[in-house]
Amino acid sequence: MRHRRKTVKLQRDTAHRRSLLANLTCSLIEHGRIRTTLAKAKALRPVAEKMVTLAKRGDLHARRQAIAFLRQKDSVKKLFEEVGSACTDRPGGYCRITKLGARVSDSAPMAFIEWTDIEDMALAEGADATEEA
Repeated sequence: MRHRRKTVKLQRDTAHRRSLLANLTCSLIEHGRIRTTLAKAKALRPVAEKMVTLAKRGDLHARRQAIAFLRQKDSVKKLFEEVGSACTDRPGGYCRITKLGARVSDSAPMAFIEWTDIEDMALAEGADATEEA
């Protein structure tokens, strides 16, 4: 029986998998949308959503927990200031996975993973730019 064996291993050991998921999360925070394999996107979604939950809490302990996992202070700063504030009204489901089809070289299934409120964040950034002008 596979009780309590939820972890997707991605054919990597524990340290490599944690580093991979931390780097993918930082890339998602920085760019808003990334293209990766479907298996990595499915493994990334719970991690990214937990980081947004920490950002919504916004206290010092949550910030330190995010820094401990992501290990990039600029990504944590953007997570807490932009992504977390854009998702305050949403109770969950912060990420969206869109399937793209097979990769040409090895036929691996590819997917986009993006923030569901990315349009709202882009509109807010555009509104700030027009107000300053």
